[in-house]
Amino acid sequence: MTTASVPRSSRDVRRWDVETDVLVVGLGCAGASAALDATAAGASVVVAERASAGGGTSANSGGVIYLGGGTPIQRECGFDDTPDEMAKYLLAACGAHRDEAKIRAYAEHSVEQYHWLVGHGVPFKGVFYPHYSGEPPTDDGLVYSGNEDCHPFNTIAKPAPRGHVPQIPGKAGGLLMEKLIAAVERSPATVLADTRCETLVVSDDDAVIGAVLKTYGEERAIRARRGVVLTTGGFIMNRDMVRTHAPDLKRCMFLVGGDGDDGSGIVMGMAAGGLAINMSMGSISLPIIPPKKVETGILINAQGQRFVNEDSYYGRLGEHVMYRQDGRAWLLLDEKCFERPEVPREIAAVGESAGEIEAALSLPPGSLQATLDLYNHHAAHGEDPVFHKASAFVAPLEPPFAALDCCVDTSFYAAFTLGGLRTNLDSQVLRPDGSVVPGLYAAGRTSAGLAAPGYSSGISLGDGSYFGRRAGRHAARA
Repeated sequence: MTTASVPRSSRDVRRWDVETDVLVVGLGCAGASAALDATAAGASVVVAERASAGGGTSANSGGVIYLGGGTPIQRECGFDDTPDEMAKYLLAACGAHRDEAKIRAYAEHSVEQYHWLVGHGVPFKGVFYPHYSGEPPTDDGLVYSGNEDCHPFNTIAKPAPRGHVPQIPGKAGGLLMEKLIAAVERSPATVLADTRCETLVVSDDDAVIGAVLKTYGEERAIRARRGVVLTTGGFIMNRDMVRTHAPDLKRCMFLVGGDGDDGSGIVMGMAAGGLAINMSMGSISLPIIPPKKVETGILINAQGQRFVNEDSYYGRLGEHVMYRQDGRAWLLLDEKCFERPEVPREIAAVGESAGEIEAALSLPPGSLQATLDLYNHHAAHGEDPVFHKASAFVAPLEPPFAALDCCVDTSFYAAFTLGGLRTNLDSQVLRPDGSVVPGLYAAGRTSAGLAAPGYSSGISLGDGSYFGRRAGRHAARA
């Protein structure tokens, strides 16, 4: 923890340069949402943004927003969904580290969240894009963005696509933030650009009552009468924090984040008494599609065995390879399903037999042949009783073979952090004993939100905006 992050006592603040009801630190999706709902609740708001303009990592994202429960877009595209089915999926997908109360609240209010976004100018087109997860190359507005329609989750909750994408071809994060920042500019909130939050200010009873900001080297103390909301992003760009808390993520080739994802908000929150949780967790993506054709192949580990159904969302594939296979995996294809993935992958081996692939990849002799014998025996009948891959992607694999490199250390993986400050339903930062740090809130990747292992695309923007709004509203009423 740096000296700069240690809170400043209010006794050491000679004067308040600015006073406001709510101070929001960071103008990404979570920060904009907090500012909008705080001003809507009648509070005066100052937003401090370290860059020359808002947007942050949210603006550089794919723009997928995880929403469901029966949104107008879902209904228009012919999908039935309910808050209960949405919650059942998230509770199953997010595993042991899930926050059930947050998941249920998020699912229950998801349709309202959709209308809130539309009300602030975010457009969605009522067309379903069926070809792969993630942001579509078209301006279609709905995609499967997780494991909803694959085993085992399709046996736990009724599948429905919940990736809502603002109406623009390709990456939609820029459009999303353009609309939200425009809404902030129309609101009574004051935005201070090129302004970095240096440290929080606490009272004698350890309540957060403001912050020290720095603009072009000039220091200013801002009094926040009702609360400070930290929405500064995660810590993927802080090498020391990643090395300490989530060293596995350092192995990934592409780190998803911007300069602001340096962990500063998390560190300031901890210094003020908050607890950081799930700090070792990250979203780790292994993008093998598009094209979906390659899902007919099989992912094998260093023992020549399958370990997951290949039609899983690429975040689940990445987590399985990193955390369960020590980062070593290859995608075995034959002539019928071979195609170059859109994200380039090197051919690690080719062979006229399973034995040649085993030798080239240093797999145990006979291991891949045994895997293929079992797989092909059932695939001949369109079945996969071991991992239950969808029958559309089940077919026997015959030589010659090619194995694409899917190892973490030598091929493309994308990662970002999921850990952050522990918060309650209203985004108040909690101490280790579960009590509230008075006056302090956090949302987005600064907090440990819904985004646990089992991540689906769109959860970061979805829970960032929803819990950012809850932070803004609660702080305005404080």
